Amino acid sequence: MKRIDRINLIDRIGRELQSRMKYSDIRSYIAAFGVDVTKETTDNGGSKWIYVKDLLSTENEETILEIANELEIDHEFSTNKSFEVSDSKFWKPNHFRLFLSHLSSFKVKASQLQSVLLDYGISSFVAHEDIEPTKEWQDEIEKALFSMDALAAILIPDFEKSNWTDQEVGIAIGRDVLVIPMRRGKDPYGFIGKYQGLQSSGKNIGTVSVELYKIIANHHKTKDRMATNIVDQVILSNDSENAVKKLNLLRVVEALPEKHLEKIRDNIKGNIHLRDSKVFINLLNEMLFERDMQQFSTITKEEDSFDDDIPF
Repeated sequence: MKRIDRINLIDRIGRELQSRMKYSDIRSYIAAFGVDVTKETTDNGGSKWIYVKDLLSTENEETILEIANELEIDHEFSTNKSFEVSDSKFWKPNHFRLFLSHLSSFKVKASQLQSVLLDYGISSFVAHEDIEPTKEWQDEIEKALFSMDALAAILIPDFEKSNWTDQEVGIAIGRDVLVIPMRRGKDPYGFIGKYQGLQSSGKNIGTVSVELYKIIANHHKTKDRMATNIVDQVILSNDSENAVKKLNLLRVVEALPEKHLEKIRDNIKGNIHLRDSKVFINLLNEMLFERDMQQFSTITKEEDSFDDDIPF
C-alpha cells in the first residue's frame, strides 16, 4: 500500500466512525483491534475524525485493513498479499454478503433463494448466475469468496464430489467467516461436520430465507454486520413501506445494540419519505420507547436548525 493510499484509507475510517459512534464507543472499538488508545491525540475533544486519524497514524497496515474491512469500507487492498480483492459488482451496496455454495444442478433453486433473500437485506452470490460470460469465472468466484461475509453450503447428495464446493467451504473456514450448512439430503461432513446445520428439506424458499436470516442476524460473527447493513438500508430508503419491513427485521436481532436505533433516529430527518410516514415513525418510536431511548421528533429547537450561511 502506498503512503498516500494509507492516509486516504485512514481518513475514510475516521469519517465512517465519526458518523456511526460516540467518542467512548470509538475508543472501545479501536482498542478491540489492539490499538493503544491511551496515547495523546490532537483533537482536544473537538473532532472524532481527527481523533481516529491520530490513533491509527502509527498502526500497521494489517490493522488498518482489518478495521476497514469490518466497517465495509471499499478498497483494493488485502491482508492476503497474494490476492487483492477489487470492487465486486455482483454484491448490492449496503447489503450483507452471502456466498451460496451449491452444485450446478441446483442453480435454479439457488437463484430463487437469492431473489427472496434480498427482502432480508442479504445479497447472495450464485456463481452460475452472477458471473458475466466475458469474465474469467474463476477470478470472479475468488473475488466473491474473499469479500463475502458468510457462506451457506447447500448440501445435496454428491456435494463433496464437485471440484469446487469443498474448496469454497475451505476458504470460508480459513477466513474464519460464518459457514451455514444447509441440509437438503446430506448431513454436514469434514470440517463442517461439527455444525448441526439448517434443515431445509421439505421447506419452501420463504421459510428457508427466514431461518437463514435469523441465523445470520444472531450469530456473533455476523450479528453486527447484518444489523449495520439493515440500518443503512433503512436510512437510505425512499420507500417507507420497504423501510418499515426492514425496521421490523431488527426486532429479530437478540439484544440489539442501541447504537443501531440511535443511528436511524439521528439520520432520517433529511429523508422526507420516512420522516413524513406516520407508520414508520410510530414503529421507530415504539422500538425506541421499549428501550427507554429518546424518541424521534420532527420538532427541532431553534438553535438546532440555525444556519450559519447568512450575511454578517
